[in-house]
Amino acid sequence: MPNTVVSAVGEGGVLTLRLNRPEKKNALSREMYGALSDGLHAAVEDGAVRAVLLAGGEDFTAGNDIADFAADGGAGEGVGRTSAALDFLEVLIRFPKPVVAAVRGVAIGIGTTMLLHCDASVAARNARLQMPFARLGLVPEAGSSVALAARIGQARAQWMLMSGDAVDGETAAREGLVTRAVDDAEVDAAAAAMAAQLAALPPGAVAATKRLLREPQAAALKEAMDRERAAFAERLRSAEAQAIFAAFLNRKG
Repeated sequence: MPNTVVSAVGEGGVLTLRLNRPEKKNALSREMYGALSDGLHAAVEDGAVRAVLLAGGEDFTAGNDIADFAADGGAGEGVGRTSAALDFLEVLIRFPKPVVAAVRGVAIGIGTTMLLHCDASVAARNARLQMPFARLGLVPEAGSSVALAARIGQARAQWMLMSGDAVDGETAAREGLVTRAVDDAEVDAAAAAMAAQLAALPPGAVAATKRLLREPQAAALKEAMDRERAAFAERLRSAEAQAIFAAFLNRKG
């Protein structure tokens, strides 16, 4: 089985965690979530790591693999997979060092919501960012029910989460969902440069600044994630969501 998350520390102390499942547009499996969590845990303990770069290839990630939800035996295993995703998100949210994301191609579901917990993100102008939870019979996750509005405003966040409409990278940068938008061929280099810039700063000051920026929203974010976790598990078991999953898989077949 190929390594679906590739980890490497480069010059300047930037750890790159690269999703490597191109045949599935980097759709995330439980194992991939575990590898991402393990990589972040290790980075906390490794003094040589000063910043983390999250990247994919031609695509960032298509989110959770719906086929995997069904293949794992329906709602019971799906909830386990969801727990793996939420465990990763909690590690990302608590991570004390700078995290920069490089977004090309699609960033679906958690592929977009995780950006709310990165310290900077670079998207290709033609990237497609989308949170189609309601379209799948589900609800938002990653604290996006409150964090997205804090980032881009209530009216815009409400429409994106309820309609599931996609935005391109140019729009995402203009609205503040990502930090910068560049041409597709420039994404990795631009994100790597931003990670290197943060890695070169005094690490104690960077960590303290990150903590000060995050602490005012920490309680509200935790409460939102707790609400979302319960609602997501309930919706995942619903006949409505299961019918949507089955229809999707039949189309794929």
